Parts: sequence; C-alpha cells; structure tokens
Amino acid sequence: MKAPLKHPQFGAGSNGVDHISLQGHMGRYDFRPLRVHRTASQLFAADRIKHVPPWHEVIGTIPPAQTLVRSQPLQHQEKPRRPKTRKPSKLFQPQRIVYEEDSLRKEFFGDHPWELARPRVVLENDGRDAERKDWSIPSQPDRPVDGESVVQRQMFLLHGNPEAGQTPEPNMTHAKAYDQARREFYEVRLEQDIERRVAREEALATGAYFGKTTLQIGMELEDKMFEQWKAWASNEVIQDDQRRAAMYTGVDSEATALPENEPEFDAALEELGATTPAQGQGAVGGAAIRP
Repeated sequence: MKAPLKHPQFGAGSNGVDHISLQGHMGRYDFRPLRVHRTASQLFAADRIKHVPPWHEVIGTIPPAQTLVRSQPLQHQEKPRRPKTRKPSKLFQPQRIVYEEDSLRKEFFGDHPWELARPRVVLENDGRDAERKDWSIPSQPDRPVDGESVVQRQMFLLHGNPEAGQTPEPNMTHAKAYDQARREFYEVRLEQDIERRVAREEALATGAYFGKTTLQIGMELEDKMFEQWKAWASNEVIQDDQRRAAMYTGVDSEATALPENEPEFDAALEELGATTPAQGQGAVGGAAIRP
C-alpha cells in the first residue's frame, strides 16, 4: 500500500489534504496563508494531491474579505525603542481609552462622596450633553443639577464650545475652573434648599401636616439604643462592684446573701432574736450587747 504524499504546506489525511501548516520561514510574518487557494490548485493540477480540499471551491468563489494574517494595531503613542530589545509581549493589546472627564469626575466625587447617594435616572444622560446643552450657564432647565453638571461646566470653562463659536476664558486653569464650577453648584443647591424651606412653611401655614423627618426618626432610634446600653452598663457596673467587694471579704456576697422574702431568712432572724438578751439583762459569756 502506497503511503499518502506529504507536502510542506499540507499534511496527509484520508483525502491527501487534512490541514494547512501556518508556520512559515519567511521571517517574522508568514504570508503563505494568503496564497493557500493558488497553492492547492497548483498541487491538484500537478497530481501531487488526489482530491482538492472541501474548502477549495468556497474560497475560490467567495474569497476572504480581509487578510488572514493578523497585522499590528495602530499605536496611539509611539515610544522610542532601544536597539537589540526583544519583541514586547503586549504588542497586540488595545490601547487604554482615557477621557479627560474621568479625572474631573474622580476629583469631584472624591471631594463630595455623598453626591453618589442621591438617586438618579441613568437614562437621562447619554454621554452627549456637551453637544446638546448650553453649559455657559451652570444649570439646565430640563435636567437636575448634580455632579455631572459640575464636570460638564468645568469642561466648558476649560475648552469652551467650538461648534457654537464659544471660546474658553483666557488664563483659565484646571483649579480655577473647578473652583468656579463648584461655587456655582453650591449656589444652585442653596437656592433649592431655600425653595424647599419656604414651600414647607407655606404648607404648614395652610394646615398641612408633615410626619417625622428621616433625621428625627434616626435620632429617636439612636436615643432608644442609648437607653438600652445605659441600663446594661449600669447593671455591669453594679456586678463589677459586688465582685470587687467579694474579693476583699473572701465571701461571695451573691452566693451567701439570703433574700428577705425567703423562709430561711425569717428563721435566721428568729434564731438571732432568741440568743439576744433583753434590755437590762446581762449577757451570758462573750461581749456585752448594747440594747
């Protein structure tokens, strides 16, 4: 039985062609996969293989839309390479995507962590507010003022809006823009707080009734827990004093003490009264007992 033929690019199989070797000897890159259809046709025409591979007609009819060789991605930052250095291991990893707004958000929410606790709707911001809003003013009529408003306002102060023909203010630095946007944010929040107070006072004046606030409920729960702890602490102090006294007397006061409402306590009092002499009667033995 004649052994099947082998080719450097094709391995032996049931039909003479089983797989394609993608390892080349042309340096760093192997371009032979680009010529795999032509090579298979030449081998079949030269009777080197008995049957064409199953993918031969498909590749010939519908060629690949892109090259089969993986090319190097575009490097955003070109770093000078030292001569005679090995190939970097992270060459094909994508570049890290960094936006300027990320650092501004990190700074603001780092200084104001409780702003993250405010409820918000995620759908109200699609990331294109700078194109649709006029951030020459700190507050927008169709969206609430929050930390993202400070970020967008700061970006406007730093770069302006070239599409609308608005230029940034001269000599504007990162610190100045952050201070100005933050001051405007505080003023808007103060106005909102005053509006809520006035609305509450007007409602109370017209007969409205409001329940306890969240702060009042929290203070009541805290006072209740404090009273429970105070009772527990007082009991612990009393028990500690009793243990300390028992250490000096050598007798455990808790173990030897008889409650007043027990029969043993009454019997002990009767026995003591029988042995105690009456007034004007001398004691028999021992020290005299004063009446």
